[in-house]
Amino acid sequence: MGASMEIWAYQDQTITGVDLTGYSVEATDGSIGKVDEATNEVGSSYIVVDTGPWIFGKHVLLPAGVIERVDQESKTVYVNRTKDEIKNSPEWDDTRGADESYRSEVGSYYSTER
Repeated sequence: MGASMEIWAYQDQTITGVDLTGYSVEATDGSIGKVDEATNEVGSSYIVVDTGPWIFGKHVLLPAGVIERVDQESKTVYVNRTKDEIKNSPEWDDTRGADESYRSEVGSYYSTER
């Protein structure tokens, strides 16, 4: 249970109060898009990334735990996953939002991926 809870928490506690909306997002192997939405809820934080034309306008939900660091000067979020790992993640479903079953599915994907 511990690992799945940590996936929804920011590793860097200094960014919990920062609005990441609009920041660029970099995977370990290149740019994946911009932050469309971000939350700072304790134990359930995440960002929604608009991948733009990279994967045909898909939005993806990334748990806060995959964020390695944030460069506030360049307004860039760095995540510790590859573009393929993100591309193959469960697709963001804005009708479901971050309901418990969807979060569980995404959390499981990112907890076991690597």
